[in-house]
Amino acid sequence: MNENNELLEYMYQDAEMAIYSLNILLKELDGKDNKIIKVIEDIFKNYEKYYKDLKKQLKKEKINAKGSSIIAKIGSNIGIKKDIIIDNSDARIADMLIKGLTMGTIEMEKKISKYNKTIDKKNLKQAEEFLEFQQKTIEKLKKFL
Repeated sequence: MNENNELLEYMYQDAEMAIYSLNILLKELDGKDNKIIKVIEDIFKNYEKYYKDLKKQLKKEKINAKGSSIIAKIGSNIGIKKDIIIDNSDARIADMLIKGLTMGTIEMEKKISKYNKTIDKKNLKQAEEFLEFQQKTIEKLKKFL
């Protein structure tokens, strides 16, 4: 797989997993009065936009991207539900999301650093924008800690 394809597929999988996890989280918080819910909904919408754009781009470039693994999804589902049962405070939810986003940003930074000289400028810009979105999201969530 070439670097452009790998980078696009990584962002696609990351966005897909975020959508999946945030959807579970929002369902678990349904009916609760957490102040963080609106922020989570905004994050969800942004990831959804990235996901749709990346899906279109992958299709246009005839790249058959694999989705996130069923094991990752099951683990996310169980982890979120367990964490919400134990502590559904805004601070705990923000902490959980920040940790997940931080892992994603670290991986994205590695890929940008690894491929920045070999990938198309358009894809590099897209990856940098995706990374910036994740970093700004972390900053938004910090106010709940």
